[in-house]
Amino acid sequence: MPSPRADATNKQAVVGLLAHVDAGKTTLAEALLFCSGAIRTAGRVDHGNAHLDFEQIERARGITVFAKQARITHEGALLMLLDTPGHVDFGTEAERVLGVLDLAVLVVSAHAGVTGHTKTLWSLLERYGVPTVVFVNKTDVAGTDRSEVLLRLQEHLDPNCLPAESLGDPLAQESVALADEEALDEFLECGRLAASTLRRLVYGRKVFPCLFGSALKMEGVDELLDLLASYARPRAGQTDFAARVYKVSHGQSGERICWLKVMGGVLAAKQLVDGRSRGGKPWSDKIDQLRVYSGSQFEVVREVPAGQVCAATGLSHAMPGDGLGALETQAMPSLVPVLDYRVEPRGCDVHDVYAAVCELAQEDPLLAASWDDELQEVRMRLMGAIQQEVVQQTLEERFGLSVTFDAGSVLYKETIAAPVLGIGHFEPLRHYADVHVLIEPRERGTGVVCGSACSEDVLARNWQRLIRTHMLEREHRGTLMGAPLTDVSITLVAGKAHPKHTEGGDFRQATYRAIRQGLMHAQGVLLEPWYHYVLEVPQDKVGRAMADLQRMSATLGIPTGHADMSVLEGRVPVATIRDYALDVRAYTRGTGSLSLEFDGYDVCHNAEEVVAQAGYDPVADLENTPHSVFCRHGAGYTVAWDEVASHAHLQPMDLSKFD
Repeated sequence: MPSPRADATNKQAVVGLLAHVDAGKTTLAEALLFCSGAIRTAGRVDHGNAHLDFEQIERARGITVFAKQARITHEGALLMLLDTPGHVDFGTEAERVLGVLDLAVLVVSAHAGVTGHTKTLWSLLERYGVPTVVFVNKTDVAGTDRSEVLLRLQEHLDPNCLPAESLGDPLAQESVALADEEALDEFLECGRLAASTLRRLVYGRKVFPCLFGSALKMEGVDELLDLLASYARPRAGQTDFAARVYKVSHGQSGERICWLKVMGGVLAAKQLVDGRSRGGKPWSDKIDQLRVYSGSQFEVVREVPAGQVCAATGLSHAMPGDGLGALETQAMPSLVPVLDYRVEPRGCDVHDVYAAVCELAQEDPLLAASWDDELQEVRMRLMGAIQQEVVQQTLEERFGLSVTFDAGSVLYKETIAAPVLGIGHFEPLRHYADVHVLIEPRERGTGVVCGSACSEDVLARNWQRLIRTHMLEREHRGTLMGAPLTDVSITLVAGKAHPKHTEGGDFRQATYRAIRQGLMHAQGVLLEPWYHYVLEVPQDKVGRAMADLQRMSATLGIPTGHADMSVLEGRVPVATIRDYALDVRAYTRGTGSLSLEFDGYDVCHNAEEVVAQAGYDPVADLENTPHSVFCRHGAGYTVAWDEVASHAHLQPMDLSKFD
């Protein structure tokens, strides 16, 4: 296989390729490999011979399902390409890659323009701070107006999406200089911008170079290669070892493969690597083999330097998002499954099915495989119908298991409306831990964060660190229907340990109980997942469509249109619109279309009904008890959650300042 020598280059960059499905991203990847000399013949998605889409599932469906890597050299730079899935059902796979990128190429179809998923990807690139180049593909299509496409990019993505040629031409650099005050001063003084300034603007996400071309016809590909090579960076010097795992898979022989980027130092075969699970538990594993992949082929290497991506075997504990060495574990992806399914075996043992889906959940933890011991059934979370079909096919091909899925249920979440104090006390005989926490609501989509406002004179630093670990090591449950807690901050405000009787596990118990006790006092808010929808129907069907959307509790904007079609756009609960695409096709006789993009969680449109149907009793949930344990006359006894404050050993915080 073509494998560039590491010492043949002095610059390098990990470059991600991202796009909405059908934008031509995989075709562009083939063109980059071909034009750089990495492959002799460019494959095609429609021919089923793309170099990077080599999995049988991908070739059968004509879409990228799994992130792949390839290495090319160009103009003295080593470019490590990471091709990501474009379909929204595999958005989490694409998002996990963002944490290891130096640069991203966002591929936009000149014909389709900026789609909903394009905007989602752009927001993710902003969230992860990834410098981005935009490649407008399929400009060979008749009627393409490049200036109009550029205007749409500036309108929907960023005003500083600028033609790439304006970066290199001093006569056109004024528009680039306007993106930054220091750059403008330099331009006014010198009449041009230095290469180092341009690099700073691109890496600082002040400017986004845009190129136009046709990947299928190899137009604009050489220019893209030149641009990427020019923004590759010199190799990093020696630092402490650090790495980020962005993917886990299994090889043909069943070996577990961890795909990672070395962020600092050097990773060597047989090296002992330290990591920490998302729950905070440390682990150590020895690297067995290091591989450098290009498509389906790989080369075994002795070591991998900082700034490069590779695959490693032997890491039995590492999960996607984990930090190794000096690097912290990455936050959970923002794109998450919103539907929960029962996996129904067909002619096979349910326990074999559970073992198989657990292996799949190692590759994608968001699948959240679980076993219901009471019902003797397997459950997992999925993004949509396409991912469901892929999981079904994978179970058949890899494990020989035939399964179906039920209709699925919506995954709800809970938050709170106002700040609340929680007290947890755990004091059975010869144990002691006391924890007070302040729980406050946060903005939608921000998840759970924790911190401390407790003085170390009150509680030692080591105990405070342990409590913060316990705050995040489990998924806390709300009290309305036992749904996962989200969009809150949990702050340690007071705590107490015993000089002789306190153990680490005591603070785990006290922390869990404090959070739960606070939630029992809180005004809960039920959240449900929402989609951003774009509904296109014939003009004479607009009335029917608007009536349907109102019935589904959707937000409605003013219809726009072109020719004889009208477009409606807004937000709608996932629960109400799940099967509506079938209705659209029926009443428009196949001429209408419905596009849905996950748009976060928001207040549930029918919360009372959902909570009533759930029939959840928070006090009866023994795994999430709000009660505390105190000690009297040498024996522990339970105090109900609503009486804990009157038994507290520490003065509870005054919450009147939050009124």
